[in-house]
Amino acid sequence: MAVLRTLICLASIGMFMELAMAANYTVGGANGGWDTSTDLQSWVAAQTFAVGDNLVFQYTPNHDVLEVTKADHDSCQAGNPLQTYTNGNTVIPLTTQGKQYFICGTLGHCNQGMQIEIDTLATSTPPATSPVSPPPETSPSPANAPESAPGSPLSPDVPSEGAPIGVSPSSPPPPPPSSAIKNSFGTCFTLGLALC
Repeated sequence: MAVLRTLICLASIGMFMELAMAANYTVGGANGGWDTSTDLQSWVAAQTFAVGDNLVFQYTPNHDVLEVTKADHDSCQAGNPLQTYTNGNTVIPLTTQGKQYFICGTLGHCNQGMQIEIDTLATSTPPATSPVSPPPETSPSPANAPESAPGSPLSPDVPSEGAPIGVSPSSPPPPPPSSAIKNSFGTCFTLGLALC
């Protein structure tokens, strides 16, 4: 039961760590934004983006956000965008590894620096957890085994009083019911993994 609880808690911690590692990046940072006065290239160079992160574009109605191809990014061509955003508060999830290109489609704004190239890295994969196995059961060797009379409580072929037929006192306990697993997970989750 303790091993199972530990495994469940470790899995829960790993899941929460992955969620906690995702970040929101407001384009331009705290002292700038998606505008012509922010040095967007320096801002991008200071960031590391990973799958699961979000780009947050905040801008006024005279701007927009266009996701474009590399060629359109490099030449500031807004005529054939892959995606167009105009709501003033655009959140773009970074869902795939690789490069994405964004420009402002307002005439002249891309040439004034409103263009960014985002290189999204793969999320770091947590190492696989090896299954925890219980310590091997030790049984006395025949030379050191206590002698017992057939039918006595120490006899390996006769169950002790109250034990089910076919189960000796040294048999491992049956696996916990699935409700015990759920309760263990619920306890870890509810108490913020404090009991894990």
